[in-house]
Amino acid sequence: MHDGVLSLTWLGHSTVVIDLGGQRLLTDPLLLRHNGLLRRRGPVPEQADWRGTDAVLLSHLHHDHAELRSLRLLPDVPVLTSDDNARWLRKQGLGGLAAGDWTDVGDVRVRLVRAVHHGRPMPHRPNDANGHLVRAGSTAVWVAGDTALHDEMGQLCDQAGVERLDVVLVPIGGWGPRLSANHMGPAEAAEACAVTRARFALPVHWGTLHPPLMTWMSDWLDRPLDAFVDEVAVAAPECEVIRLPLGQTWSLPADRSR
Repeated sequence: MHDGVLSLTWLGHSTVVIDLGGQRLLTDPLLLRHNGLLRRRGPVPEQADWRGTDAVLLSHLHHDHAELRSLRLLPDVPVLTSDDNARWLRKQGLGGLAAGDWTDVGDVRVRLVRAVHHGRPMPHRPNDANGHLVRAGSTAVWVAGDTALHDEMGQLCDQAGVERLDVVLVPIGGWGPRLSANHMGPAEAAEACAVTRARFALPVHWGTLHPPLMTWMSDWLDRPLDAFVDEVAVAAPECEVIRLPLGQTWSLPADRSR
């Protein structure tokens, strides 16, 4: 879909297709059945879902966010990320592009913003982390990436030049029953919705990847969503949670007055 309406398609974990302002952006692409030892629950993304990608928004280089086989399935498009991450990607033959204050992708503008996610440093890849602000016309989206809560989240509306963010893509879980440091669970993600004054929130980073043989142990893969809905109702009652099944698409309502 290449038109002026904001549409989001969740392909699992942190992979979302953002169609906005005639451009198609893809976040942290995981496009194959599995990710190393981690197993995917649910359908594999179809090529039609991400065909026509104009740019990739890459938050960091952990393997569940920067999977080289998936990145190489994409056409030769810019991968917008930090300086060190972009330099590393170029060494892998990919189009890493260090994004400045604002980078134009057609009529869409993208800006890197802070993320706090340095709890599991990798010896073989840079450990930079960032989120992204996406703006086209009066529509503004925050893609949080993996991050802990931090004070600068309260500045995101000012950085985007809006009173409220239309949609935030926030992580609410992980690929195991317990979250490691520098992640947001449902309560922290709800607080992020509150401080950014978000109208809508799409929860990501849950319900998709799991270690081998762990899906039968409990309902831990599904728990974060209901917990997030409950937390948002208390912490950010003016924010509406987008309950989006894998592979499905949601579009921003024309009336954003709520």
